[in-house]
Amino acid sequence: MITVRPVRRGDAESWRRMRHDLWPDGSAEEHAREIAAFLGGTATEPLAVLVAEESGGELVGLAELSIRPCAEGCGTDHVAYLEGWYVAPGARRRGVGRALVRAVEEWARGQGCTELASDTAVGNEAGAAAHRAVGFDEVGLVRCFRRPL
Repeated sequence: MITVRPVRRGDAESWRRMRHDLWPDGSAEEHAREIAAFLGGTATEPLAVLVAEESGGELVGLAELSIRPCAEGCGTDHVAYLEGWYVAPGARRRGVGRALVRAVEEWARGQGCTELASDTAVGNEAGAAAHRAVGFDEVGLVRCFRRPL
């Protein structure tokens, strides 16, 4: 049985491990600092974090959320955004990702949003398939650039 709930202070280490699995380019220290800022109420993002917990208490998934003024393919100016979505490898294909997205939808509606958006890296076919499996429509591919000034 999976329960989806808001993250708690005692979840910090499990959250950090899952976050590092999702975004391995960030160091453990960077993830820990961002988690501490969120739990301390000083982070601007994410706006909310939901975790999936097995009946034994182990965290097996997460969803980090924000609200954006616009998102690719969306027509409103208050879009719930799934910034990060992760399910531990051993918990995949058991409905954990779907349970997280259902809870995200509920959260988004509570924030007054009528659209939910997300993204994944261009080459991440598993991520794209997971999004499609829970009802997301692909609206485009974007390559982003930057240069220092």
